[in-house]
Amino acid sequence: MLGSLKKMFSGSDEETPVNTVGKPDISREKSAELYEKSKTYFPGGVNSPVRAFKSVHGTPLFIQKGDGCNIWDADGNQFIDFCASWGPLILGHNHPVVREKVIEAMQNGMSFGAPTALENQLAELILKNNKYIRKIRFTSSGTEAVMSAIRLARGYTKRDKIIKFEGCYHGHSDSLLVKAGSGLVTFGETSSAGIPKAFADETIVVPLNNEQAVNEAFEQFEGQIAAIIIEPVPANNGLLLQTKEFLEFLRRICSKNKSLLIFDEVISGFRIGFEGAAGFYGIQPDIITYGKIIGGGLPVGMYGSSVEIMEMISPDGPVYQAGTLSGNPVAMAAGIAQLTELAKSNFYKDLNNKTLDFTESIQRFATARNYKFKVFTIGSIFWFAFTDQEKISAAEEIDASSMEKFKIMHRELLNRGIYFGPSGYEVGFVSSVHTKVDLEKAKRAIFESLDIVFRGARA
Repeated sequence: MLGSLKKMFSGSDEETPVNTVGKPDISREKSAELYEKSKTYFPGGVNSPVRAFKSVHGTPLFIQKGDGCNIWDADGNQFIDFCASWGPLILGHNHPVVREKVIEAMQNGMSFGAPTALENQLAELILKNNKYIRKIRFTSSGTEAVMSAIRLARGYTKRDKIIKFEGCYHGHSDSLLVKAGSGLVTFGETSSAGIPKAFADETIVVPLNNEQAVNEAFEQFEGQIAAIIIEPVPANNGLLLQTKEFLEFLRRICSKNKSLLIFDEVISGFRIGFEGAAGFYGIQPDIITYGKIIGGGLPVGMYGSSVEIMEMISPDGPVYQAGTLSGNPVAMAAGIAQLTELAKSNFYKDLNNKTLDFTESIQRFATARNYKFKVFTIGSIFWFAFTDQEKISAAEEIDASSMEKFKIMHRELLNRGIYFGPSGYEVGFVSSVHTKVDLEKAKRAIFESLDIVFRGARA
């Protein structure tokens, strides 16, 4: 045992012999039974499409419990979790500080539909530690925050058109659930039934990392564009990292044309740093949207801006937005507990360094074996791509056929007790509770899974 631990921590990842024979599949009997039943209740058996496991092997796992960096499914299988409820569990599952604050709040009631001091406390914590926003409005989800930010931008500028980018996801509101057609600058095409074409026509879709396309859009629709919206760290369709120069270009062109720049930081906000991507790149957007992490695992969203822009929001101004559960006291309490931990000295430095050590080790292993595989990372977010490209910054650069390799890898990782989101387009997250031992175990499983993808065959 001591010898194996010494090997694990020796740093010689490249030379570690691995098992190239697939492990037996985990039992999914109870999860499968639950899935069959759920299909009689919900479309596709799920309440959010990616959960259906359509892009990976087997039926969905029904999760029963989470604690620290581990989750357990209905069949009792235990996994080290790198999905983290799609990012918000930066402190891991069932964190005692968050749990105790939630219980304390629940003892006083769970919803009032009226102001509470907890809203003030969380707002003060956020605004004291984020110089890029001066006033905020809480919502119940990231999608709601983005939808509201778009309405605010249109109301403030008195313009209708929005520019968004291929490969960026901003929730499922009608104006933004669109995809591009052919050409550099296109009107959005509805990517879901039920969205009127007229709504999509107000959205202009351009490729990421393409200044020419943005310039053409402003020339073609001069004086009509209310805002550009972008994930400054696009992390919903792979991890499509943009250059600081491109983001600075967006800032300049919006200022020049009196359009607003919206950073959608539902994933990157409070994840790569307390001030998110705005702070990471040192760029001042006009509106920023947030979600996920703010609620410590409970449903919360938020958007913020300058005092001038936020004064357009009702009841101060003419842009209406409301929500019965906005500022819910239990969610506010969870957010206070979690963000207090995040605001502590060196929290992000330690977490981001831990993530970098983990991802660099995996990359060294793949490079030593000449595997067509790259690990892209920023902060504590990472993405596995089956490619030999040094950079992927646009959706069209992702090889769709490579997702078959991820499907194999995902199956092998589950069989080794490692849980990733069930799609090769989704990113992974390291949380503060992942220990060195947890990450070494995960690395070993990833090494074995990569060898099976590239060299081995399932038994």
